[in-house]
Amino acid sequence: MNNDHYRKLVRTYASAPINEFYRPELEISDGKAVIRFELDRKMHHAAHAVHGSVYFKALDDAAFFAANSQVEDVFVLTVSFNIHLFRPVVEGVLTARGWLTHRTGRLFFAEAELTDQDGNQVARGSGTFARSKLLLTPEIGYR
Repeated sequence: MNNDHYRKLVRTYASAPINEFYRPELEISDGKAVIRFELDRKMHHAAHAVHGSVYFKALDDAAFFAANSQVEDVFVLTVSFNIHLFRPVVEGVLTARGWLTHRTGRLFFAEAELTDQDGNQVARGSGTFARSKLLLTPEIGYR
């Protein structure tokens, strides 16, 4: 695959308004993606630990970009995504690693794991992604 494609996907991700809140760093390679971001108390639920939606976003994004690393003309879309939460996290840096496990026709299957700054696995997820009709163009940040 093409390193220019990976760079353009990283720019597209950085341009998403939601990421102004999370401030993630994304790295993409062939069938793989790594996302890192620092936790903030604004990500906590009432019991003072990181909300599960944060875990979901990190895992889904990592698996998504692992899949989209294989598609150079359109965005892929998440069809389904399942997560398993193993332990709470309060602070520090989270790292999500995603990897493509299988591809068939227009469907892509990917998994992801989420670790805390000490390397403990805190969650795991798997998803199915499909090619969309949304072209990868400069208008969506793909430049």
